Amino acid sequence: MGSSTYIVTFKKDTPQDVIDKQIADVEASGATVKHRYNSAIKGFSVEVPDDVINACSLSSPHIDGIEADGEVTTLGQKFIK
Repeated sequence: MGSSTYIVTFKKDTPQDVIDKQIADVEASGATVKHRYNSAIKGFSVEVPDDVINACSLSSPHIDGIEADGEVTTLGQKFIK
């Protein structure tokens, strides 16, 4: 069984209880929160098994974006190993 990892970001004025509720909801659907972000951005990364991706509901006017997690490079070169 495969899985995919996503980064969910929230608008800067989002109350922490709203973020905590979204985290609880995705965990209840079978996903695993891998990291919480609360410094430069507000949000979390989440690993979602392929068989529960449709059950994982992320809907809030506070969500700024959801994107697939991946390796970041500059000019095609890795800087962190």
